[in-house]
Amino acid sequence: MESAALQRRSDVAVDAGGLPRRLAVAFAGLFRGGCPLGMVLLIAALGFLSLYPMGMLLYGSLHSAPPGLAGEYNLDGYAALATTENLIVLANTVGISFVKTALSLALAILLAWIVARTDTPARGTLEVLITLPFFIPPILTATAWGMLGNAQVGTINLVWRWLTGVEWPIIDVFSYGGVIWHMMQYSTPFIFLFVVDAFRAMDPALEESSRMSRATRGQTFWRITFALMLPVTTSAFILSFIRGIEAFESPVFFGTPVGIEVLTTKIYALINHQSQPQYQSATAMGFAVMVLMFLLVAWQWRMLGGRSFTTVTGKGYAPNVTQLGWKRWITFAICIAFFVATVALPVGQLLLSSFFQFFGFYQLDMLTLEHYRGVWNNRDFWAAFANTMLLGVCGATATMALGAIVAYVTTRTRWHGRRLIDVLAWLPWMMPGMVLGIGFLWGFAMLPGGIPIYGTLWALLLAYIALGTPVAVRVTSSAYAQISNDIEECSRVHGASWWQTLWRILVALAWPAFAVGWVLTFFGIMRELSASILLYAPGSEVLSVVMLKMWTGGKPEEVSVIGLFMLVLVLLFRWVQLRLIKKRISTL
Repeated sequence: MESAALQRRSDVAVDAGGLPRRLAVAFAGLFRGGCPLGMVLLIAALGFLSLYPMGMLLYGSLHSAPPGLAGEYNLDGYAALATTENLIVLANTVGISFVKTALSLALAILLAWIVARTDTPARGTLEVLITLPFFIPPILTATAWGMLGNAQVGTINLVWRWLTGVEWPIIDVFSYGGVIWHMMQYSTPFIFLFVVDAFRAMDPALEESSRMSRATRGQTFWRITFALMLPVTTSAFILSFIRGIEAFESPVFFGTPVGIEVLTTKIYALINHQSQPQYQSATAMGFAVMVLMFLLVAWQWRMLGGRSFTTVTGKGYAPNVTQLGWKRWITFAICIAFFVATVALPVGQLLLSSFFQFFGFYQLDMLTLEHYRGVWNNRDFWAAFANTMLLGVCGATATMALGAIVAYVTTRTRWHGRRLIDVLAWLPWMMPGMVLGIGFLWGFAMLPGGIPIYGTLWALLLAYIALGTPVAVRVTSSAYAQISNDIEECSRVHGASWWQTLWRILVALAWPAFAVGWVLTFFGIMRELSASILLYAPGSEVLSVVMLKMWTGGKPEEVSVIGLFMLVLVLLFRWVQLRLIKKRISTL
């Protein structure tokens, strides 16, 4: 194999100067190399989605009064960060997110290897089952696990006491372990969606060459397989870690009742549980989180800089499937156990509670369909469902289109401003959804009166696009990074135009990644709560907001009904996605 023909320097490389120097170099490149009109528009769009709310956050963190009220400028919000209480909150947030991400990455790699590289039975079905937990809104599984894992009256503990006769509980979700476990139910399939296609796309000849050189299976995995997947695994790790930093449902359900506080619950309390909302302290705390995010991104770029990760070449190859023999039933059982623990048990609990008048009281004389009738006749639910579907389809499509353009500019061109575009696309992911919502809240309030965005669906749509763009960019960038440049060059040599090459080569090979990215973004919009709760107004509610209102209003049974309805949508969209991917691959 001629390595010189395959190697390509990663466009995500960064020098030791870090992100501030990257921005300076990028801006200098604009003036040195010229800036086409299309790039100006792209930078303007990304700047509005990232720099504008960030600038408004800075303004709010220095302003002592809420939006629209007169106040003074000071540093009181930043001074409050140094308290012992806030340092404990920061340590809790980072520790919980790191542990759950490390455990999720290990489990996701195992599950992806089983599905993509072994002869485990029913791998196609297992892939659908493994990814289901990510698409179920966290508020639903949090409700279910609150009923399943309660130390006193949880269903699992009641069954445990009935079977063993002991009084102590086998599980207590209201603990650090409960917070981590619930967060893992989403981060594991999230990372799985990143790495499973990387396993499939890797040329097995690279691993076979390692084995022929007398390397063991373990050495081959770590030095070849895992090393070539670094762009995917590190991106997935950082994205999942940031999601852990901004997680809200898990800590508020299972941490707050026992005194475990993280950044999102602290910010929520500062805004909603004070007689006078503490916007200044909340936004200053958000800036502290962004500093950590900058360091993480700089570390990833530094680690990957100057290295080649081409795994898809112009040569034909067949996927390498490991024959496990009787052990394939063990790997099958591992996948089924994950599905049972993350989907079957909580969904079963929701199904049970939806048919009884009150959850926890399961006598036959309390069976009812009243909760289904209540949801069916609920106008707020149907209005929120229509808003969610509209925002989901439009938001996911717009986000993936924007992400594909950004990824192409940053990975397949040598334009001087590509570094700036890459940074701008990343910035929204460095802000928790709740903090980004505050930034847009300030930003929309400061717009001229002729641009009434706040309180409309446009406010939610812009926030969703901003939150989803980093995922879209990383999904498509990882797909582009695995496609060798010599394939495009071969197409151009044989007379294909630039557009023909883009559509028939680059897009065709990266199509599964585009489909995965669209579904990730769509269901990310469906389950988004922290930004939605700050930006909605009467008439623009989405499902997550309506479900939170129902839960706080003491209607967990109707929340269960909505959860089952959304699960049907999850199954439908995943089925359509997999059919489209299979059809597209068969025509290549």
